[in-house]
Formats: sequence, structure tokens, C-alpha cells
Amino acid sequence: MTLEPRTVVVTGGSRGLGAGIVQSFLDSGDRVATCARSETEAVKQWRDDPQYADRFLFVEVDASDREQCLHFVQRVVEEWSTIDVLVNNAGVARDGVLALVSEEDVDTVIDLNLKGTIYLTRGVVRNMLARGGGSIVNISSIVGQTGYRGLTVYGATKAALDGFTRALARELGSRHITVNGIAPGYLRTEMSHGLEGAQLDQIVRRTPAGRLGDPADVARAVQFLVDPENNWITGQVLVVDGGLTC
Repeated sequence: MTLEPRTVVVTGGSRGLGAGIVQSFLDSGDRVATCARSETEAVKQWRDDPQYADRFLFVEVDASDREQCLHFVQRVVEEWSTIDVLVNNAGVARDGVLALVSEEDVDTVIDLNLKGTIYLTRGVVRNMLARGGGSIVNISSIVGQTGYRGLTVYGATKAALDGFTRALARELGSRHITVNGIAPGYLRTEMSHGLEGAQLDQIVRRTPAGRLGDPADVARAVQFLVDPENNWITGQVLVVDGGLTC
């Protein structure tokens, strides 16, 4: 039996981890809508690939802007009527010890990582409630659970996302909507490029799996959590970090 393609929304899907998640859903035959501040080569390749012609949508969105978030959700619904899966991946980090972090950087991180996620999720949830089900995955970070020097504001937003996941799961469980989180460890993406070689080497040495993660490692976990057969898993935050925090 051929399953009907799902409509999947992935925020921040133009590069890095987000791009890996987008590719995973496209490979599964799903329709995927993603947003980011600007196009990348990955976006252009998906848009120009005939096999994704009617299954891929990209919209330039500043996910920290409430109106742009709502417009993006409306655009997806206009295109494909329903939204079955939401992966909140968009995020930004600003390095620096708290005493020296600028107010602008504090606002940037909180507005995108937390407020933008809440705004966009609210819009998607309204569609899921109307259709009677869905799956939401929030991408947080092990930094929100263990802390990391120089990432206090980032860590605070990711810890808040874990709380958001648990509370929303309680709100939506009776409406057949699962809400889970994934807390990745250190991945080979643009987000880790700011770490010096010695820092990365130390992280690898401390990781039982003996390597940094790849976007595909997290994408597989996302696919597991949004599988319709796993509808009794909700309100959980799955750590995917090669054993670093075990």
C-alpha cells in the first residue's frame, strides 16, 4: 500500500542540520516546506530538481518576526491544505560570556530561538487541530541541559524549548498531536565551525561514539518521532549526542 505523502514544515532548512532534515523527508517522498532568511545552493538544487518539483517549497522568512511566521504557515496551507509535521529547527547562537553580551545579541537569540518558535508553532497547531492530528519536533540542544561557557543565552533558550515541548504535549495529547524534542550534541555543521580545533578534539575524545555527529544522525531520530506508529511517544526530549552526556 502506498502511503499518502505528508506535508512537512522544517524551519531553518537551508543549510546544516536543517538541510539534512529537509533531505531526509524529501527522500521519504514527503512534501517539504522550509524557510530561512535567504536562499542557499541547497535550496536552489532542491527547487530545480525535477523529482522535487511539486514537493518542495521555500519561502524567505525572518523566523523572529511574528507576521512573517504566520504568512509562511498560510502559504504552506494554501499550497497543500494541511500540515502533518512541524520540525522547529531554526536557531542562532551568539558566543560570549554573559557580562559582555550585548542587548542586541540577547534579543536576537531569544527572538529567533524561542519567540519565533512559539509564534510559528501556534500557527501550525491551529491547522493540526482542525485536521485532527499531527507531529511536532522541537530541536533544542544538549547545551540547554548541561550548559556551556559562553553560551548562556543560547542555553537558556534551548532549555526553554524543552519546557515548551513538555507543556505543549500535555495541551495537545488528547487531540492526537504528539510533541517531542531532540537535543543534539556537537555536529559537523556551520554551528561547530566557531570552535577551535583543540576544542573539537576534546569533544570527540569525550564522546563515547568517538566522533562528531552528522545531520543524518539527527534526521533519523526526527523520522522515528514523527512516525505515525509512534503515537504513544510524546512530551519527551531525546538526546542524540553519541553518548557525550551519558
